[in-house]
Amino acid sequence: MVVVGVVHSPVLLFSAMRSLNLLHQTVSDCTLCPRLTKYRREVARVKVKRFQDWDYWGRPIPGFGNANARIFVVGLAPAAHGGNRTGRVFTGDRSGDWLYDALHHFGFANQPDSIHARDGMKLKDCYIAAAVRCAPPANKPLKEEFEACRPYLLQEFRLLKKVRVVMALGKIAFDEYLKVCQGLGYTVPSPRPKFSHGVIYPLPWDVTLIGSYHPSQQNTFTGKLTQPMFYKVFQHAREILDEVHEA
Repeated sequence: MVVVGVVHSPVLLFSAMRSLNLLHQTVSDCTLCPRLTKYRREVARVKVKRFQDWDYWGRPIPGFGNANARIFVVGLAPAAHGGNRTGRVFTGDRSGDWLYDALHHFGFANQPDSIHARDGMKLKDCYIAAAVRCAPPANKPLKEEFEACRPYLLQEFRLLKKVRVVMALGKIAFDEYLKVCQGLGYTVPSPRPKFSHGVIYPLPWDVTLIGSYHPSQQNTFTGKLTQPMFYKVFQHAREILDEVHEA
């Protein structure tokens, strides 16, 4: 299905950017989940030996990208010594190395390396966020923590009106996006989309949902996810968006 992208005026785009900035501040100040708040602060206080010289962010991690993004990348949660340290989603850990390299390769980022929040990284046509905004113990958020964070993800999708591709990194992010869709009032197709790597679901509300294994060390070190596999899903995303643009 070919969909013509929505054209937004500069006034509407500025309004969306301002609303996103306000949302980012709200996320950064959030203390809704006592367990996560305690954990991320403790990690930032104690640190690890290799990052003893860092002033850890130690707060929830807002989304990153621009208001006219057509691809939305959804992950699970920040890494304790990645995003929780640097203050930017998927930044400062090996998962981020994989993600930003792929984004750069397909023209969604101006550079392949995301090291810290002031490294000059800029996204083009892309927005990245996590389902849960605080680093969780053992990288496993609780059900109630997903529920507490879901309104932030929902609001981002309300504001980012040009999104045409959602890249879900892992089954949990895939399922969270479908829950957000229900929160937005969409009727999720039946049978319900099921996650697997490389799956592509054109959805009735002019968004294509793509599933990818998460670029965690557990997946990349074992070979469950290889760079060609990861590149392939982003190649699909690029082809879909190019088709929309040409229409």
